Amino acid sequence: MRHYFNSIFFTASAAIVTTILSFSIMSLTLATSLPNFVELVEEVGPAVVNISTTQKVTRKQNLPPGMEMPELPENSPWGELFKKFFGEEGGVPEEFNTQSLGSGFIIDASGYIITNNHVVQEAEEIIVRLTDRREFKAEVIGTDARSDVALLKVDADNLPAVRIGNSDQLKVGEWVVAIGSPFGFDNTVSKGIVSQIGRNLPSENYVPFIQTDVPINPGNSGGPLFNLDGEVVGINSQIYSRTGGFMGLSFAIPVNVAVDVVAQLKDKGRVSRGWLGILIQDVNRELAESFGMKKPMGAVVLRVMDNSPASKAKFKVGDVVVEFDGKTIHSSSDLPIAVGSTHVGSRVKVKVIREGKAKTLKVTIAELPSEEELAEVKPEKPSSINRIGAVIEDLTSEQRSALDIASGGVLVTSLKNGPAREAGIRPGDVILKINNKDIKSAKDFRQMLKKLPADKSLPILIQRQSAPIFLAIKLGKK
Repeated sequence: MRHYFNSIFFTASAAIVTTILSFSIMSLTLATSLPNFVELVEEVGPAVVNISTTQKVTRKQNLPPGMEMPELPENSPWGELFKKFFGEEGGVPEEFNTQSLGSGFIIDASGYIITNNHVVQEAEEIIVRLTDRREFKAEVIGTDARSDVALLKVDADNLPAVRIGNSDQLKVGEWVVAIGSPFGFDNTVSKGIVSQIGRNLPSENYVPFIQTDVPINPGNSGGPLFNLDGEVVGINSQIYSRTGGFMGLSFAIPVNVAVDVVAQLKDKGRVSRGWLGILIQDVNRELAESFGMKKPMGAVVLRVMDNSPASKAKFKVGDVVVEFDGKTIHSSSDLPIAVGSTHVGSRVKVKVIREGKAKTLKVTIAELPSEEELAEVKPEKPSSINRIGAVIEDLTSEQRSALDIASGGVLVTSLKNGPAREAGIRPGDVILKINNKDIKSAKDFRQMLKKLPADKSLPILIQRQSAPIFLAIKLGKK
């Protein structure tokens, strides 16, 4: 019996020792596999700078000298009262200096520095501070609001400079390191991984952002994002936040985009981008079916601008762009980036799906107009419906003038339950096309509906206020 218990004891002891050894080996393996950032930070840290700016703002002030507006809770009933009698609305205009902080990095030993445009925008004075406490006044060489990149220059030599990497080689899951000045704390280091690449943000059309989970906060803007080789692969630019602080989503401008912008700013002080001249929309599953496509992809053309490259290349409303200059267009957000990065004057091939068939167009890319010029460009206009459940009528001349519709189209005045309501059509919408056919009049539309197939998704182009949009509609039986 004693021999039996001794056997059990030794067996259990061996199992415990084996388990401890296994955990120790696993811990050692995990520890050795994690990156060590010490050498990287020591190498690249001196090339990262703190940027402080001073802006002049004018506001009205009625309070006695030495007194300031109290900080009141949001939506406080006293807020508007204080503003009216003591603040901006009722006072005498006074000029104030405000300060803000950001980050940047030296790309050349002679003093060239990259940061974000929003860090230095409207700055009266820009001070660059190095890690060795030296400070320099910086000159703005050029800025580009569309990419949010700015190029600065300080009068100094033999400065520490970063090495530029290749952001096109980044992989999701790769370790990255950010260095900057969050909340003014100089040379703060944070790390994380690449969460995704090629992200498109709603307000940014020309930057395929790098998404990371690196903790970024106000003051990090303009600072570098490094790979483990100590090369800059991005410029930390934006965070997604509902509180104003880091919430796990950070976005960086790919360094390849920034390098192209910087080269143009150095050369001519401004940035030129390619322009096609179309208004586009994403293709969902219903629209893909209505266009005769096997899966949703590409960008459907809503409008073609007058005298634009697309107009000269014979683009049509309803074309679905699926390939641009050899690059697949997976979603509508891919197209502005592809076009914007194309050199002005280049002649490229564009593959579209037109009425269910693939077609290749050749277009010569022009320069993207300024925001003011773009606002003045006028687009080309496309030259009781019981079956869709909508009451429609012809447009009056006053309605055409107000909606800027030269000809064609019918106005939806009311809806009942049916295909139109299910498709998302609303009263006040103007139907311009259905199944890629122009609508000339209410009578023409009624005749057209009689010939359209049932139980099949069809594209329908409407104008809502001043914006066109494609919907997919499935008609009932005739």
